Amino acid sequence: MYISFVINRSKYSRFKKAEEKRYADKLNIHVSFNTKCSLEGNDYMIGRFKFEDDVFYGEIKGDKVVVDRALYCDTYLLSELELLPPVQPSKIICVGLNYSDHAKELDMPVPDTPIIFLKPPTAVTGHMGKILYPGTSKHVDYEGELAVVIGTRCKSIKAKDANTVIMGYTCFNDVTARDLQKKDIQWTRAKGFDTFAPVGPHITAQSIDVSSLSIKTRVNGDVRQDSNTSNLIFKVPELIEFISGIMTLEKGDVIATGTPQGVGELFVGDEVEVEIENVGTLKNTVIRQE
Repeated sequence: MYISFVINRSKYSRFKKAEEKRYADKLNIHVSFNTKCSLEGNDYMIGRFKFEDDVFYGEIKGDKVVVDRALYCDTYLLSELELLPPVQPSKIICVGLNYSDHAKELDMPVPDTPIIFLKPPTAVTGHMGKILYPGTSKHVDYEGELAVVIGTRCKSIKAKDANTVIMGYTCFNDVTARDLQKKDIQWTRAKGFDTFAPVGPHITAQSIDVSSLSIKTRVNGDVRQDSNTSNLIFKVPELIEFISGIMTLEKGDVIATGTPQGVGELFVGDEVEVEIENVGTLKNTVIRQE
């Protein structure tokens, strides 16, 4: 027999750190739960939330969020929770020039191997978070991308085994101070400002097929990027093999797989959305950094 019941959630806030760690550990095995808290099937969606002082991961089902509390299942209305960035990565690995249409747009040759660079974890902001337009830049661009979330610590993974280390997928915006990128030899400053890595809103199942998904970026409702992940030059398994051959990937790390044609400028006050079929829509607003 399985019994569920309603409790006073605030009384359990002292367990928040242990429970978030325990739930995150379960994410490492791709949310393969054997409890009644688990949702049916493999098409799960995971979010990271805050309720009062309690921070936790939960599985999203319609307008509800189900949280596994070990001894019971806790259910919240999605509307009563604060949505947090779905990941806390140790690093964000980005891939440049990885869409054939983008290479053609720039009149650049297709690279022989992936071009990678890093963003700091401090650049992360979530769905509906603000993108801070830095005073040191006069030209900031959006770059809508599909992101891979790593589910377990790994090194030197073969492409054929890539799915075994993927937690799931989410939307990403590789915000870039383009004028600073052109000025600097390295891209760290142009790519590394706080809030220059919007990610979210949730993590979708590892089991979804990302080989041919529509990807769009809108600014103030106008479509600026409209492509398909089938245009990726280096596919997700190839990227995981290449990157994990260089560096150890930690659970929660993010691989941003590159942006398609149509990259363009953002201005203070703009609302930018990255929408990926079967993954979600990430929305952010640009404000001036004080």
